[in-house]
Amino acid sequence: MDPSSAAGELGAAVSDPQLQHFIEVETQKQRFQQLVHQMTELCWEKCMDKPGPKLDSRAETCFVNCVERFIDTSQFILNRLEQTQKSKSAFSESLSD
Repeated sequence: MDPSSAAGELGAAVSDPQLQHFIEVETQKQRFQQLVHQMTELCWEKCMDKPGPKLDSRAETCFVNCVERFIDTSQFILNRLEQTQKSKSAFSESLSD
């Protein structure tokens, strides 16, 4: 198989809507897993002094608060990025008028 036909097949595969959807879904799964890993690592370091057979109430409360703040912060950043993107697109549209 020559390189040009392989590139053509790759281009056809990328333009396949089902394949694109599959790639998007898998990418979202990967991002979610990375986010969960980050949250777990951050909260573990913050809340676990010395692991034992059970969580004490202080550690449990710390984990709950840590996860809630992590989610709040992630949501805030996402909203902020969306606002920035919208304002940039509105600005560029006003320049083109």
